[in-house]
Amino acid sequence: MTYIDQFLSELSSFVWGLPLLVLLIGGGLYLLILSRFLPFRYLGHAINVLRGRYDDPDAPGEINHFAALTTALSTTIGMGNIAGVAVAISIGGPGAIFWMWVSALVGMGTKFFTCTLAIMYRGTDSRGELQGGPMYFIAEGLGKSWKPLAIFFSIAGLIGALPVFNVNQLTQAIRDILLVPNDISVGLGTDLIIGVVLAIMTTIVIMGGVKSISTMASKLVPTMVVLYFVLVIVIIGIHADRIPYYMGVIFTDAFMAENYTGDPMLGGMLGALIVSGIRRGAFSNEAGIGTAPMAHGAAKTSEAVREGLVAMLGPAIDTLIVCTLTALAILVTGVWKTSGSDGVTLTATAFESALPGYGNYLLLVCIVIFSISSLFSYAYYGSKCMGFLIGADKKHYYNYLYIASILISATTSLNMMINLIDSFFALMAIPTMVATLMMAPRVMSAAKSYFGQFKV
Repeated sequence: MTYIDQFLSELSSFVWGLPLLVLLIGGGLYLLILSRFLPFRYLGHAINVLRGRYDDPDAPGEINHFAALTTALSTTIGMGNIAGVAVAISIGGPGAIFWMWVSALVGMGTKFFTCTLAIMYRGTDSRGELQGGPMYFIAEGLGKSWKPLAIFFSIAGLIGALPVFNVNQLTQAIRDILLVPNDISVGLGTDLIIGVVLAIMTTIVIMGGVKSISTMASKLVPTMVVLYFVLVIVIIGIHADRIPYYMGVIFTDAFMAENYTGDPMLGGMLGALIVSGIRRGAFSNEAGIGTAPMAHGAAKTSEAVREGLVAMLGPAIDTLIVCTLTALAILVTGVWKTSGSDGVTLTATAFESALPGYGNYLLLVCIVIFSISSLFSYAYYGSKCMGFLIGADKKHYYNYLYIASILISATTSLNMMINLIDSFFALMAIPTMVATLMMAPRVMSAAKSYFGQFKV
């Protein structure tokens, strides 16, 4: 396990080098400029689409706009917002949050393009059913000669879609918040029991397919967001006098890197802080990774641009709002300096500090809902990758790998799980961003036609 841990750490550092940083952030900035900052100009229209004003029950696809967004958000709004933010602060300090914001703002443009392409170039699987996602818009949009790139994405997606980080952090949360404080001994046995329970719950839902997953996600996601919002706002309200100070620290520390504790990259500590923040931002909102287009590609719509507008709301909700609230809760309570914890335990410490006696238990409720909803949607992503590779009639075989990974990740270290997912998210981003940049002019042509037709 030590050798595997070291290998994954080195792989993660290698793939998250300067080339990928340029591809994700530089590519995203190019898309924003190309679109003349379209995601920010049409926020109102995007919200109206989400509200169902333009829904057509006879349009091709499986689920409506709201269900597509909540399915995508059920993976992005999850442990990345609770544990991922805590990891970012414990390693990079407050300045890491600024670079997560940059990732989100750029990511809004990236998601508009990738999810518009997911509708523009939907393909059919071996059963003849309509499908969307990077593997399909690469194969359908760029032609057969580019199919190896689609295959590369799908292979990386098989591992990238595994729920290892979510399960690992949920297990840690149950152990540190519920079991240990109540004098219940923990070890491999308790971790396996947690893993088995999660595996059974996941199996029941994922066997129902995307409609079952989206139905569950559309019920869980709004509930968990509201509950989490209320709790975090109460904590921030208790320490409201500290908010201006820490908002200032986030900006100043972003360029001074005084609180960064990891290894230097790209020439020094500042370069390492930028990479760290963008990595956590990418893990949180998944813009440019290619997961969200698989969910939005199932939307019931014939208007590709309309789905892109809905998708671009994801990074704003996920990173700019939810992650910022989590970061402020950790910062204003001061636990980021006084606690030696990391990951979800650091966030739990902040909740317990502000709401002693019950704060960490309320957080545990949120963590359970966040994690379980993510488990359902990631299974859908992985099975779509498997279906593309070996046929839709065999995609259910992925579920066995998926369930096994739940049991494994419940008993392994946090660093190993972070490095595993970081590595394969990076590998998924390469084909997604390359294809998106190549077909970006086609998206702009479709956008010009759409906005001219609907005069929005």
